[in-house]
Amino acid sequence: MAELATIARPYAEALFKSAKADLSATAVWLDQFAAIAANEQLLQFADSPKVTDAQVFDVISGVAKTTLTDSAKNFLRIVIENGRVDALPEIAAQFRALKNAQGGSSDATVYSAFPMDDKAIADLSGALEKRFGSKLNITVELDASLIGGIRVVVGDEVLDTSVKARLDQMKIALTA
Repeated sequence: MAELATIARPYAEALFKSAKADLSATAVWLDQFAAIAANEQLLQFADSPKVTDAQVFDVISGVAKTTLTDSAKNFLRIVIENGRVDALPEIAAQFRALKNAQGGSSDATVYSAFPMDDKAIADLSGALEKRFGSKLNITVELDASLIGGIRVVVGDEVLDTSVKARLDQMKIALTA
């Protein structure tokens, strides 16, 4: 079977070309579809031979939090008819990458051991944008296993200043 990235690429590119007028609104409903499609029970439901495409469409569109445009409904119908519901998260990721490339920005995930206030995020954002050389769309996730500090993931680059990473480095140095 082909990789999901290979399957998702044509969908993401076609959607990107057709949604040039309003990429932000498209990204909102596409991210919702991706979140819904990430549910294992939904994937089992969609793969069932007893379930029709219309039933899968009704479930996904019913769970979506925004009012769907005609283009969103058409896109969802095509994905369902082609049996590619499982590719929706990857389609959304590739669409976001195309959108970011056009806008000259990147997605960044900051893993923090403790909650961060808005001022800390703004300060961190400025420093990270300088470090990575582009505008960053930052999302913060809590990860108590870090013990302290942060871990930043931008694309395939990782900046890890957490206590856990330092302890791991010390462990390697001491056992070597």
